[in-house]
Amino acid sequence: MQILEPILIKTLIYDTYSALPGRGPHLAWKRINKAMYHKNDTKYCLKIDIHKYYPSISHDILKQIYRRKIKDNDVLWLIDEIIDSVPSGIPIGNYFSQWSGNLYLSGFDHWCKEEKKCRFYFRYMDDIVIFHKSKRFLHQLDDEIREYLARNLKLRVKSDRQVFKTRSRGLDYVGYRFFDENILLRKSTAKTLKTKMTKIKKTCESGLDLTLNEYCSINSYRGWIKWCNHHKLEQKYIKPLQPFINNYQMEV
Repeated sequence: MQILEPILIKTLIYDTYSALPGRGPHLAWKRINKAMYHKNDTKYCLKIDIHKYYPSISHDILKQIYRRKIKDNDVLWLIDEIIDSVPSGIPIGNYFSQWSGNLYLSGFDHWCKEEKKCRFYFRYMDDIVIFHKSKRFLHQLDDEIREYLARNLKLRVKSDRQVFKTRSRGLDYVGYRFFDENILLRKSTAKTLKTKMTKIKKTCESGLDLTLNEYCSINSYRGWIKWCNHHKLEQKYIKPLQPFINNYQMEV
């Protein structure tokens, strides 16, 4: 993969983020936030994801995609061996699968950006968001996407079609909810934060020391909050833990 990465990265559009060096949810956050300043052009949103993406990837199609980029027969033999090491799809979690998952939809990315002229298009592995000023355009595009993916990649989009007004409903993506300039944590993340931080506070107030796992958990949620408008959440649930954090750091 150290040899292949520089070759494969050139195939991918800039607005795909998952498991790529120098990219990730925070870059997606920044790009989406920037796009939403174009209020008229991002009035409506189409949000789709692929049904059982990794298990649905076709071995034959994936091999052909690699053959368009790689010409060394020994490397192609090794790629085929890895792909065929499982009976169907590709295994979730390993590094080769992450790159393969990104590469498999690369042609689709270019089709959306270049043929369908989707200026505001974002993909985080198989989670796809497209903004447009026309609701009708997005509904038609949704039908065309389903046909394209079924015909060319043997993939099926989940049946719950979502075309909605971006700002009134908000976009739930990469762990955050986007409401124009106001960006909040995903509801489930915020709820878990409240539960965990309250539990840690009670434990520490009972006289027990902060554990390494608890210390890491606090810092993890600090990282989430840093990127959104949740000052009150931080003041209520994180700040009261500061004395215990200071004591833990002194002991370490």
